[in-house]
Amino acid sequence: MAPPTRDHLLARGPLAEKANDFLGKAWERGWLPPPVLEADALWALATRPHGAKAERAEHGGRSEEDAADFRERLARLLAALEAEADLNPLGRALAWGQLTRVVKNRLAFGTLWNERPEVLETELAPPIIVVGHMRSGTTRIHTLLAADPAHAHTRYCDAYHPVPARFGINRVKAAMELAMLGLLNPWMQSIHPMAPAAVEEELAWISAALHHSIYESQWHIPSYSAWSEARDPAPIYREFRRILMTDAAHRGLADKPRVLKVPAFAEDLATLLALFPDARLVLATREHEAVLKSAISLAANQMAMQSDDCCLERIEARWRHKIALREARMAEALKGWHGPTARACFDALNDDWESAITGIYTDLGLTLTPEATAAMRKVMAASEDGHHHGHAAQLARFTDAR
Repeated sequence: MAPPTRDHLLARGPLAEKANDFLGKAWERGWLPPPVLEADALWALATRPHGAKAERAEHGGRSEEDAADFRERLARLLAALEAEADLNPLGRALAWGQLTRVVKNRLAFGTLWNERPEVLETELAPPIIVVGHMRSGTTRIHTLLAADPAHAHTRYCDAYHPVPARFGINRVKAAMELAMLGLLNPWMQSIHPMAPAAVEEELAWISAALHHSIYESQWHIPSYSAWSEARDPAPIYREFRRILMTDAAHRGLADKPRVLKVPAFAEDLATLLALFPDARLVLATREHEAVLKSAISLAANQMAMQSDDCCLERIEARWRHKIALREARMAEALKGWHGPTARACFDALNDDWESAITGIYTDLGLTLTPEATAAMRKVMAASEDGHHHGHAAQLARFTDAR
């Protein structure tokens, strides 16, 4: 069924409106307990299954610095949510669900690493890291490179349910989650198409260590964004590397170059390259105003569902800041980088993706096999009728309206 027309950047889906109204009434009338967005409450809930082993699970595989960084980040993020985000009932419920899962997964990983410390000794093939602003073509580059059978990639179910589980239960969880999110947000798939086993970026893995990027795209939390931007992100990326090693070991993919992509990598590129000094880079470029327009649309779609007090001017200011910050940090990190690097222009990918991809392989010193080209052609053919064309239509409509 086709989604309703998105007639405004801050439009909300009908089910989101109903869920928001119901939750507000349910809490007001005592039918349901309201979620408590406090660090102690989240820790108490997450540690309950671990009992006396909870502290050991919290520190499993991690340094004292990394454990303390997570504690401080959680407290500051929750404080910003209460003071600044102006969440509506649905927003509070979604925030509670996300952060509860983050803390639970944190302890589950610690338990796993205590039981199987050898996982954290997994030798990884040099990764291919796609770097660029959100909406600059990074997803297309990522998806095409991931289609090459010589490469490994992360699936949605691995990204958002990263703790290894048996019997494919993570794929089931992912399918149920996406179905519910699709009902709440009928434009989600046009903005960022997702499927349980499809290629997915690793944003959720840095979010698992409370990097600000996924949260500031949903909630107005300027104090947390500013604090986190100024803080050393090394603990976040050490956790990211531990999750990557765990996923590679669990899925038997450690010997294949993993194609990695998160827009926030541009912001933290120096830290990322220090952890992966043998990486190959693909730098995606696009005209900044086009990036900005698309980023505003994505953020507004996420924020409108969770707050009744969204401000487009505020969203635009945030993303102008993000683009400038990431440009500056990326340029600084690349000054000292001498590893294999390719550049890919958004417009060139649109005009002739095969030539653009051939150039990337040449610049990175990789072999583009017939099998890889065939797989990429299949991906591009499938995308011709994809949901993402709907977002282009939305952006054109909003631009015309202005």
